[in-house]
Amino acid sequence: MDITKETTWLLKEKYNGKKCEAFFADCERLAKGEPLAYVIGHTPFLGTTIWLDSHPLIPRPETEFWVEKVIGALTKTTTTARLPLHILDLCAGSGAIGIAIAKALSDVYVDFAEIDPAHTFTIKKNILVNLGSMDDRCCAIEDLPYKADHYQVFTSDLFAALPTDMRYEFIVCNPPYIDKMAHTVEESVVEYEPHQALFGGKNGLEIIVRIIEEAKTKLATTGQLWLEHEPFQTEAIAQWAIQYGYSVTTFPDQYNTLRYSVLMLK
Repeated sequence: MDITKETTWLLKEKYNGKKCEAFFADCERLAKGEPLAYVIGHTPFLGTTIWLDSHPLIPRPETEFWVEKVIGALTKTTTTARLPLHILDLCAGSGAIGIAIAKALSDVYVDFAEIDPAHTFTIKKNILVNLGSMDDRCCAIEDLPYKADHYQVFTSDLFAALPTDMRYEFIVCNPPYIDKMAHTVEESVVEYEPHQALFGGKNGLEIIVRIIEEAKTKLATTGQLWLEHEPFQTEAIAQWAIQYGYSVTTFPDQYNTLRYSVLMLK
């Protein structure tokens, strides 16, 4: 989106078409390269409104694509499985993935695990805005009595802070998977979006390998691990999956680029 289209969208979405001093200040932010979603303060994601107060990773269309596939798989599962299903949104960031799933399906409980405590408020706000009742929406975020058996938010380095006996039917994850040394990311992304959510160490695979190894103890017997990744990481992910006892299938996104893999315990 070019700067003219961005300012037009900003004027419509944030200022209801009325130009004011704050609008022109926001235009300057856009001109300096700040992402439009941060300037507006929220972004759409599969029928939800995802707020970005703490500047978590901005959800991408590629992620929307495969999360819609997750929802389709869950819909089929709910017709045969014992309900409710337990879902983990790992490396949750804004909580967009888990919230989209929870909004689409009523028979799921969703946990959110995010290493950066700054995003806890943002995840809770997104739960409130998208999943809360009208009564809930009158509450202050910090006073909202979240139902422990529906949505829980954990500050956690991957699975470390999760209940030891918890098992999930689906673990869904957009992990840090970019190789910083490859210099493949746009300058505005590097400057404004959280590096902790972007970069995954050597070849972008260090966090992914940890997830594949540690998820074995958190998946239900017939559980599935859905991982977003770079296309060039497909072979390595398949090798690690086989080593740790999974079957694995990799799928293309809407641009016909290999973008996500589904791992299942053998």
